[in-house]
Amino acid sequence: MGPALAPAAAAGCWGGALRGGHCRLHSRRVFHTVVSEPGPGLPWYSRVGYVDDQVIFNYTSESQRVEPRSVWMAQNEDPEFWDFQNFWAQRWQAWFNASLNTLRELYNQSEGFHIIQMITGCDLREDNTTWGFYQDSYDGRDFLTFHKETMTWVAADIGAQITKRRWDAEIGDYQHWKRYLEERCIPWLRSSLEYGKETLQRKVRPTARVSDRSSHDRLTTLSCKVSGFYPRDITVTWLKNGESRQQETYSEGILPSGDGTYQTWVTMEIDPKIKAHYSCQVEHESLLEPLSVPWEPSNSLIPIVAGVITAVLLIGVIIGVVIWKKKHPGRKGDGYTVTQGNDQGSSGSDISAKA
Repeated sequence: MGPALAPAAAAGCWGGALRGGHCRLHSRRVFHTVVSEPGPGLPWYSRVGYVDDQVIFNYTSESQRVEPRSVWMAQNEDPEFWDFQNFWAQRWQAWFNASLNTLRELYNQSEGFHIIQMITGCDLREDNTTWGFYQDSYDGRDFLTFHKETMTWVAADIGAQITKRRWDAEIGDYQHWKRYLEERCIPWLRSSLEYGKETLQRKVRPTARVSDRSSHDRLTTLSCKVSGFYPRDITVTWLKNGESRQQETYSEGILPSGDGTYQTWVTMEIDPKIKAHYSCQVEHESLLEPLSVPWEPSNSLIPIVAGVITAVLLIGVIIGVVIWKKKHPGRKGDGYTVTQGNDQGSSGSDISAKA
């Protein structure tokens, strides 16, 4: 249960934004987690609310109270709002308690660790189009999904089909979810965006840096690090002679930088013997046009060339010393010299350092 649940329609909007449009996506998410075997730091039920990437509230079966997690939400929402959230959190808690027992019976499970995860939410785009959804899972597998447009539940397996038939008989459930997604979720999202606009609606430009390193089979790995950007969505692509090589690139995803912004890395392997122009292209909402950073192979070769020249000079010096020693076999080198005892009766040998 996570980013993969974001609807495909949202991706289309964001793709338009990266091509120069102004269709920014904002979202409200509420995550529910229920476990059969709670432990320290893992309550049997928790409910966490997000607006975009900011936690706005949370509730656990241990605290028994919804607590605001952002200053701008705590300062702007009145006590009635938090009482309403607390009322629904406790209703969900009771409902999930019964649901966990029902699911264990459906799948003939008497013991062991089991988990229910559910996500509800809505998306709002700058063109005022909206999207809402509900989806849950049991033990990490999809269970039921609600489609608002068709007003139907979609079951993922036999156990979910049993639940679906029961819910199909309760027509009021459809209207409940439709009202929630259209009449509650979107208005709450709009008000939250206004409260936290300095954080949620800010735009921070990314910085990009390219580098290279030797790889296997005499190939070179090009790396493009992009950091310091907000919001999270970004497209980073390696170009070869101006053409995208998206299928040849690798990325470990977008990660928090720790300061409220994000960072990402995109790499690609090339054959340095093939002459071509490579550049890293960055598309982000904060940029009026794509940012392009070229890879300069000449810069990367300077340390290598310098190392080769140093090695050649060193070898030349060593060969010169060997030839000189062969031509002057009677001369001792610098350092310590062993001198034999003299006629005055000194025995053994003395070690003296040459000045």
